[in-house]
Amino acid sequence: MPVYVFRCRTCGNEFEELVMRMGQSAPCPKCGAEDVEQKISAPAVGHQDQGSSSCGVNPSDCGFS
Repeated sequence: MPVYVFRCRTCGNEFEELVMRMGQSAPCPKCGAEDVEQKISAPAVGHQDQGSSSCGVNPSDCGFS
């Protein structure tokens, strides 16, 4: 399930939520309001150089090959 970022129109709280499909929303965890908007967020895309992990650490230092 993808994680989406929402903003509550009632209290302004921004939160992330796992949702089954786009267009589905969740109530605000701070105030409980259901008037939320989905924010546009960049997809999580990583670039992996040979010999390094996506976090920049050499995989052999973490026990990965």
